Amino acid sequence: SDKNNFKIPFGKVHIGAYGLDMLEEVALSGNVTEGELTEKFEKLFAVKFGWKHAIATSSGTDAGIVVWSAIRELIGRPYFESPYIVTPACAFVATANCLLAAGLMPHFQDIDLDTLNLRPEVTLEGCMGLQFVAQMGSLRPLDKIAELVFIKNTGGMYFVVDACEAHGAVYPYSINNVDAAIYSLYPAHLCVGVEGGVICTNDEQISNLCRSIKSHGRPPWKIEFDFQRVGYNSKWSDLHAAVALDSLDRFDETFKKRREVRAALIEELSRFEDDLFLYRDRPGETIAPHAFPIVLSDEKKEIAPLFKHLVDAGIETKSLFGSLPTQHGAFKFLGHTLGDFPVAERVGRTGLHFSCAEYITLEDVKYIGATIESYLTRIAK
Repeated sequence: SDKNNFKIPFGKVHIGAYGLDMLEEVALSGNVTEGELTEKFEKLFAVKFGWKHAIATSSGTDAGIVVWSAIRELIGRPYFESPYIVTPACAFVATANCLLAAGLMPHFQDIDLDTLNLRPEVTLEGCMGLQFVAQMGSLRPLDKIAELVFIKNTGGMYFVVDACEAHGAVYPYSINNVDAAIYSLYPAHLCVGVEGGVICTNDEQISNLCRSIKSHGRPPWKIEFDFQRVGYNSKWSDLHAAVALDSLDRFDETFKKRREVRAALIEELSRFEDDLFLYRDRPGETIAPHAFPIVLSDEKKEIAPLFKHLVDAGIETKSLFGSLPTQHGAFKFLGHTLGDFPVAERVGRTGLHFSCAEYITLEDVKYIGATIESYLTRIAK
């Protein structure tokens, strides 16, 4: 199917009357740079998700670059020394790219097939920080990772959660206990600004450093030419803030609807659980309904034929990322080889995800189920 003609697209932008009014106001003002609407969004986003500080950036990737650049300064290491940061081998590429762009080195570790997240047995020796990626909206096992970072005397480690896929996720251990979290406002995500990202923290020092670094290294909230540190142009715009304010205003409705779609997909596909892993909430957990992942139960089979079958049926489908250090060429320079990250590699061979967005109907859910059934029936013959 042509990308623009999917029967069930992965993500699309909806702007309501509230957002359209703000967009018009900004456009007519002649000043679309980061301003009052961005500041309003930051305040409302911080309140909504329980943080003291929220710093808007031009993308979720830039949010990662900026917050890890701030932490590198706090660690006291110059750019070229590249301290190691633990990060999952299986995740969207931005999780590793942001570390490298911030002058840090990703220390990849394998994931758990049961959660698609870092294993509780993660190794922290020799590392200065840990990036927990809430894959497909799940924060499990954040409590066990936090215990390693904060309780077992690991010595000055910084703990950041990449929550780009996890707006509104609930877990018995609160995300607000970590040093910082980053969010994405990309169209496929739960809060949409067309493009944009947010850094959230309860630490005023981290907040001030991020505000400086995202604006060329100038003092926080200042625009004069006083460059106090290496920085970037990671500022946002009020045009994007208008869209994001509209999306944030509808967040609870969007979250509820996506959770309903996710539950309907689990019910529809549960009859295939001999063939597929489905990722359900555990007690006390609410997975943010970012997207719907499936992994083949048989690790010897490849996901590619099912991937093609879904796409040919008009269901926009994406891989489940796979092992960044061994299944993608970008990180060959680190010297890893196939077999170093067996679970991440297995997920890369046997996993995919598609949308559970709020615009998906029950008829769409049935269509997805019938499409997967037709594939499984065909290969069983």
